[in-house]
Amino acid sequence: MSDDAIRVIDDPDEADVAFLEDQINEFNFATTGYRDGRYLSIFLRDETGAIRAGLSGHTWGGCAEVKFLWVRESERHMGLGSQLLQAAEREAKLRGCAQLVLGTHSFQAPAFYAKHGYTVCGEAPDYPSGYAQLYLRKALV
Repeated sequence: MSDDAIRVIDDPDEADVAFLEDQINEFNFATTGYRDGRYLSIFLRDETGAIRAGLSGHTWGGCAEVKFLWVRESERHMGLGSQLLQAAEREAKLRGCAQLVLGTHSFQAPAFYAKHGYTVCGEAPDYPSGYAQLYLRKALV
């Protein structure tokens, strides 16, 4: 197989994926003029250092995005997810963000986010098959 052949793989090297992300980010920065992208991560750990709950995303160009919000199953429905989301919203405001966006599947937490003032602004039906991917937004100002 020649070096210029397209290859499909399901276990990419993390450095290769990071390269793609860096290239897209550089294009976005150059195109928009916004170079203020920063990670936004919040973790709650137990006494051993294991993650009990966490949130990960970023801020960029006046917008915050939550990519992942997770709470250990034994600690769900105790307010930890709400605390993480509220902390992310506070930090996003401090960084000058006017909105926070995120995605969730229909079988995950749409009611949780609705309770916190998020509204659906888009949907991809049958992702995965029989469910939907929902895109939500909340104005922060």
